[in-house]
Amino acid sequence: MDGKLVFHGIALFNFLFGIYYDQNYVNLPDPFKTLVESSGTFLKGRTAFLTFLNMIIQASYFTLCLLNDIFGTNEVSPRKSSSLRQLKDYVFGAFAWPLALNVGVSFWTLMAIDRELVLPKALDAYFPTWLNHVMHTNIVIFIVLELFTTFRQYPSRKSALTGLSIFMLAYLVWIHIIKHYAGVWVYPVLNVLEFGQRIVFFIVILLFCLGLYFVGEFLNNKIWASELRQIKSKRNK
Repeated sequence: MDGKLVFHGIALFNFLFGIYYDQNYVNLPDPFKTLVESSGTFLKGRTAFLTFLNMIIQASYFTLCLLNDIFGTNEVSPRKSSSLRQLKDYVFGAFAWPLALNVGVSFWTLMAIDRELVLPKALDAYFPTWLNHVMHTNIVIFIVLELFTTFRQYPSRKSALTGLSIFMLAYLVWIHIIKHYAGVWVYPVLNVLEFGQRIVFFIVILLFCLGLYFVGEFLNNKIWASELRQIKSKRNK
């Protein structure tokens, strides 16, 4: 059996099971219960959290990987690049890579500073440790392994950064809408920041996320340098 198919299947199961468990077995107490209820009934209000949205994006990306493994090709230079392959590569560069690293690095950095800023100890009785790692650790492990094991051609900077910027700005608007209706910030860290500090915080997070696109592009070009030269040489003939 193809190793990439097995890897992508394991990654997809990891994220789908995390989403399933969170939706069916995690019942948050107040004020988090009020917060998620104020963000609507779709997916039980978990769309309030970037972590959960990222889980959906990771599951979607690895679904594309599986479909490409079965119906497409992972060849370096296929005779014709399918729309599925192009979509998979775009989702990796524009969303899956930068969001996974953004969520993972931001979460564990704040946890190291003060866990009450992101995951209050009071939630331990409701939110199992293993699920925390699925959402904040495995996302980084799987996407880094994907970077090293599967060749891709990175999307254009303009299209990728546009897509990522629209997503992040839409999410910033979304958490302000939730704050308006719930009276509670999605993340406890925002409660301890003054207005000006929150603006700086949002700008830093946005720039950090956009910067991660360039990190992914740089690493991809280094790791797959010979394959990319092969494609360039073929095109110039």
